[in-house]
Amino acid sequence: MLKEEPTPDHLINCQECGLYKQGTRMVWGEGNSEARIMIILDNPGARENRDGESFVCGTRQTLQEVANEAGLNIDDLYVTFILKRKPVRTYDKELVRQICMGHLEEQLKEKKPHIILCLGNVAVQSFFQNPEAEVKSLRGSWHNVRGFETTVAYHPLAIRRRPNLRALFLEDLTLVAERFHSLNL
Repeated sequence: MLKEEPTPDHLINCQECGLYKQGTRMVWGEGNSEARIMIILDNPGARENRDGESFVCGTRQTLQEVANEAGLNIDDLYVTFILKRKPVRTYDKELVRQICMGHLEEQLKEKKPHIILCLGNVAVQSFFQNPEAEVKSLRGSWHNVRGFETTVAYHPLAIRRRPNLRALFLEDLTLVAERFHSLNL
């Protein structure tokens, strides 16, 4: 299980984007908060079962398995999200993503990651600020986005739904691992 980083005190009760009305709590990030690799997902997923017991959801399980296979230690990774709350009902996607990008900008300034890995089209489109950007056409190469060395891969849930994508996911995480190890951090 990835350790959750506490939400900054000044944002715990953030109501700017309106997702607080859906009753989900804010999740700032998970993993090693000092890691040099930042992984960006669309939004937090389920972390507890109905009885309130923690478990590793499918996204985290797939990410951890393939990262390990690619040669990355879980301590090398910090996972964060475009949306800091899990949406459970419909919402104004463009407006909410635009508002929530401010929180991600705050994290980028604080953490200064050496490598960013965006997982899934929502994260890619939001981070690249391009509604036409797609994992399919951008994966397998490096991009300078907002001054950060960035690459992309399919979302771990897509891998679980379409196992034929697992080999591509492993390729993309291996690309990250090779670059990370070459930095000698």
